[in-house]
This record gives sequence, C-alpha cells and structure tokens, in this order.
Amino acid sequence: MAARALQGVGGALLTPATLMLVFTTFAPGPERNRATSVWGAVGSAGLAAGSLLGGVLTSAFGWSWVFFVNVPLALIAAFAATRILPADRPLDTGRSFDAFGAAVATIGSTLLVFGLVSGPAKGWGSVEGAGALAVGALLLAVFTLIEKRSADPLVPLKLFRLRGLNIPMLALIVFQASLGGTYYLFTTYLQSVLNYSPFEAGIAFLPPTVICMAVAMKLNARVLGLLGVRTTLFLGTVGTAVGLAAIIVGMSTHGSYWALLPGIAIWGAGGGFAFPSLFVAVASSGAEPAQQGVASALASTCRQIGGALGLAALVAVANAHTGHNPDPHELLGGLRTAGWVAAVGTLGGAFIGLGLKKQPRPAPTPAATPASRPEVTDAATQSG
Repeated sequence: MAARALQGVGGALLTPATLMLVFTTFAPGPERNRATSVWGAVGSAGLAAGSLLGGVLTSAFGWSWVFFVNVPLALIAAFAATRILPADRPLDTGRSFDAFGAAVATIGSTLLVFGLVSGPAKGWGSVEGAGALAVGALLLAVFTLIEKRSADPLVPLKLFRLRGLNIPMLALIVFQASLGGTYYLFTTYLQSVLNYSPFEAGIAFLPPTVICMAVAMKLNARVLGLLGVRTTLFLGTVGTAVGLAAIIVGMSTHGSYWALLPGIAIWGAGGGFAFPSLFVAVASSGAEPAQQGVASALASTCRQIGGALGLAALVAVANAHTGHNPDPHELLGGLRTAGWVAAVGTLGGAFIGLGLKKQPRPAPTPAATPASRPEVTDAATQSG
C-alpha cells in the first residue's frame, strides 16, 4: 500500500507537468488543439499497449510483472526528458510552497474516496463510511480557509470563479467516474462470464483503444476547428454513452465478442472526441499563463478522483444483489445494472459540458487571403 501511494505521488507530479508542457509550448488555437488531441491519443496508445502487454505478462510470468515492466520504461522516459525537452525557465524564487495546504487537501480528498469505497462493505453509518466522509469534507473546508488566508496559496481561489474551468473539471469528474468503472465492468464480464484468459481480455481492449487513438489524433482537432469545443465535447460524450449502452445490450451469459463490437467501436470513437476536448476546454479556461500549471493539476486531480469514486460506486452497484460466489447469470445482472448507471452518468457529463460558452464562429469573408483568413479562436475567447 505504501509503494502504491508512492507510485500515486509520482503520477500526480507527472501528469500535470506533461499537460502544462503542451499548454505552454503550443500557441492557443488550432496548434494547441492539435497538440492536446495528440496528447490524448498517445495516452490511448499506452492504454492499448498496456492492456495487451499486461495480458501477456500475466499469462506468462504472473501478475507482479505488470509492475516490474514499468521500472525500465520509467527510467528511459526520465533520461529522455532531460535530453529532449527544453530547459525550464528561471524559477520565481520569491514564491513558497504551501506544504500545509497540500497535506490538508491530500488527506481530505483521500478520506472522501476511502469513505465511498468503505461505505458499501462497512456500512454507511460506520466510522470507515460516514466518519471518513465527514472528516474528509471538513478538511477540504479547512483547506479552503487556508488558501483564502495564504499569501502564496497552492490553489488561487479566483480560479474557481472561472466558468471555463469549473465546467470542464465537473465534466471530467463525471466522465472519468463512468469511464474508469466501465473498464472494470468490461474486464469482469470477459473473464468471469465469458471465461476469457488474461491474454484474451487484453486483446479485447485493443480495438476500442486503437479507434479512440485514431479519432483523437486524426479527427478531433479538425472537428474542434469546425464545431468548437462545446459541441465537440457534447457529441463525443453522447457517443461514449451510446456506445456503452450498446455494449450493455450486447452482454449475455452465452454471448460473444462480436455482439459487443458495434458498441465498442462507438464507445472508442466517442472517447476519442470527448477526452481530448475536455483538456482543450481546460486550456481554454481563461486562466493566466502563470496559472496554467495549477489549472492542469486541478484537471488531473478531478480526473483521478472521478475515476476512484466511479470505480467504487459502480463496484458497489454491481455487487449489491450478488452473493459471495455468484453464478454467471447473477453476476451478469449486477454488471448490466452498473453499466446502465455508468451510461446515464456519461450522458449527464455531456449536458454538463453544454455549460461552456459557445465558441464564436469566424465571420466568412469573400476570397480570403492567407493574411486575412480568419482563424478559429481558442483560449480566453472561447471561455470568456
């Protein structure tokens, strides 16, 4: 558990840093949209490779090798970062790190997740359930007071007044809650109902991830330029919900992967539009350049918390009406119920995204020259 926590600290440092590099390296507009789409596509490629390689390693050497294999990969990435990435700009030595605020926020959010995970098993009125939730909520309220009075806050509270940032963060929580739980439901169905091996389950994740990666890398930036962030995000999230619903309909005790494939294709394509668009919306939130790193960190935090909360909630729903050793039919019923909850949650995320301000469309000009051709606006112009 301690090693897993240390791994989480590393991930918490890494993800916002990679996203901030995209935000600060590429100019607002089509260039940054394209870069953010590629950022999301590469993440999908890693997911496909990890799912496939995880199945191979688990089948051949055991589950512990899915951890061992990351050690050389991480060392290679760390070495390459010092050789490929540009050097950091001179740091503002006048700033301080709000260690107390960081500790309070981390403990508070951890207790919230712990309470939601423990509630179904220990009872919602238990110390692990309601007690952890109450203390976690109290600590987050204390964190707000700390940041309000701090001369150099960890999270400037004025960021929460940006509608263009609040909406994507809320949508990220809902979208990732549904998405993270869906991977668990899909894996459980393949291995526990259809009796797939770990290797076969890994192969099953390859088509949706490749579709998601192709859409994010080849199509998303173009659609963003044509329709804007709000519309692209809405349509992509609706597509994700429709694909998930089709997967649930295709599930049966004696089913096959072919019955799931139409839903898998729609689900992957929808995610290829929705996931990068959420982070394009964060980049377009109107946050000052110096605060883009904080905005990236907030978005990544919402993503991680949403995934943890969603997994806990959907597992609780799936297990609500099953025994300790459910038969395939009973297990399938629980998985389908949880899947419908995830689909409805994903659809709710689509309507949350409609809270973004509509991107202004450039006025058409006759025979526009390269110098006068209007560009698709981004950044603060999209979100006010």
